[in-house]
Amino acid sequence: MAADTARVMSGEVKTESVSLSPLGAAAAPEQELLCIFGTGDLGRSLGQRLLHTGYRVVYGSRRPHSCGPLPQGAQVLSHAAAAQSASLVFICVHREHYDFLETLAPQLKGKVLVDVSNNLRKNLYPEANAEYLQRLIPGASVVKAFNTLSAWGLQNGPSDANRQVFLCGDSAEAKQAVAELATRLGFSVLDRGSLSAARELEDFPLQLFPQWRLPLCLAMGLAAFFFFYVLIGDVVHTYVKQGKDNSFRIMVSLANKVFPIVSLIMLSLCYLPGVLASFLQLYRGTKYRRFPDWLDRWMLCRKQLGLVALGFAFLHVLYTLIIPIRHYVRYKATAHSVSLIKENKTAVFDTTLAWRTDSYYSVGILGFGLYILLGITSLPSVSNALSWREFSFIQSKLGYLTLFFCTLHTYLYGWDKFLRSSYYKWWTPPAHMLSLVVPSVVLLLKLLLLLPCVDRRVTRIRQGWERTEPREENNKPLIS
Repeated sequence: MAADTARVMSGEVKTESVSLSPLGAAAAPEQELLCIFGTGDLGRSLGQRLLHTGYRVVYGSRRPHSCGPLPQGAQVLSHAAAAQSASLVFICVHREHYDFLETLAPQLKGKVLVDVSNNLRKNLYPEANAEYLQRLIPGASVVKAFNTLSAWGLQNGPSDANRQVFLCGDSAEAKQAVAELATRLGFSVLDRGSLSAARELEDFPLQLFPQWRLPLCLAMGLAAFFFFYVLIGDVVHTYVKQGKDNSFRIMVSLANKVFPIVSLIMLSLCYLPGVLASFLQLYRGTKYRRFPDWLDRWMLCRKQLGLVALGFAFLHVLYTLIIPIRHYVRYKATAHSVSLIKENKTAVFDTTLAWRTDSYYSVGILGFGLYILLGITSLPSVSNALSWREFSFIQSKLGYLTLFFCTLHTYLYGWDKFLRSSYYKWWTPPAHMLSLVVPSVVLLLKLLLLLPCVDRRVTRIRQGWERTEPREENNKPLIS
C-alpha cells in the first residue's frame, strides 16, 4: 500500500479519463416517436412543443422534400412511412383532405389517431370530423383532442386562458395515452366521454363569448334605450321648448347619466334570479325540482352580468372625475360668481344641500368600493383561494349591501326631484327614477326573504325538507 502511495505521489500512475462517447456511456432510454400529418401552423407548433418536451417527431407529408421549414430535429417522411413508424398520429389537416387517409388504412390499423381539426361554422357537415375519421379508418382508435388550443398556445406553452385540453373517444386506452401526453405538455385534461361528444368539442372554438352574449346584449339594449330617453328629455325638449342648443351635453353629461343607470340595473339583475329561485322553491316546497330553462340560463350568467355592471360603474366614476375641468362647468361657475359680484350679493351656505351632497358622494364611494371587491373575488385566482363560505359571504351578503348602497346613492341623487313638475319632460319621469324600479323590487323581495318565518322555511327546504301532500286516506270521510 505504501508502494502504491509512492507511485501516486511520484506521478507514475496516470488517471484514466472517463469516456463520454455513446459507446462508453450507458445508453439513455429512447424517447417515444410521435407522428404528425400536416405541416401547417398548427402542425409545426405542435411538433415544436413535443420536441421541447422530449418526444421525437416525424412528419408525414405528400412532398417530404418540399414541405417548407419544420422544427429543428423533426424528420419528414411520406405518409405511409411516417404512419408505420409511430403508434400515435396527430391528424392536423382539414376534413376536406381526409380522403387520402382511407388509402392508409392498413398502415393506420391499431394506431391512435388524434383529430385536432375544426370547421369554419357550425353544422357544416352531417357528422363530426372525428366520427367521419373513425368511419374512414375503423381499425384505428380516434380521439378528439387539442382542437380548442391555438397554434400560439401550443408553441408558447399553456396559460390560464388555454390550459385545458378537452378530449373524447370510444377507446379508454387511447384516451389514456392522449391524456398522459397532454399532461406531460403541461395541460390539464378534461374527458368529455365517448366520440359522440366530438361535435360539441368542435363547436367550442366557434363560440364567441357564449356566457357573455346575454349580458352584453342586455347592456347594449339598456344603454341605447336610456341614451335616447335622456337625449329626448335633456336636448330635444330644451330645443323645442326654449330654443336652446344643448347638444354639447351628449358627450359627457348624457353619458354620465346613462352609465350609472345601466350599472345599477345590471347589478340588480345579478341578484334578482336568486330571489326568484327562493320564492319558486317556497311555492313548490322542494329544492329537487329543476328550475325553468330561462331562469337556469339567467343564473349561469350572473357573474358576467356583475362584471359588465362594474365596467359601467368605472365609466361613471371616470366621467364624474372630469366634471370640474369641463368648459361648461367652469363657465357656469364663473358666470355665477360674476353675477353675484355685479349684484353685490353673497351666496348663502345651505347646510341641507351640503348634507345631501356629502351623503350622496359618501354612499357612492362605499358602494363603488364594495363593487370593486365583488369584481376582484370573481377572478379565478382569487375565488380559488377562498372557501365556499367566504366566497358566498362576499358575493351574497356584501353583494346585497353593494346593491343597497348603490340604490341609496341614486335615491340621494334624486332627493325631492320627483315632487317637481319641471323634471317631468313631456310628462315622462326622470331616467334615474326608472332605474330605481328593479333594484327597489329586488331589495324589497330580499327583505321579505329575511323575515324569520320565511327564512326558516327556505333554510329547511335547502337542507332537504319537502312539503308533502296529505295522504288520500286522511281525506276520506269518517262516516261512510
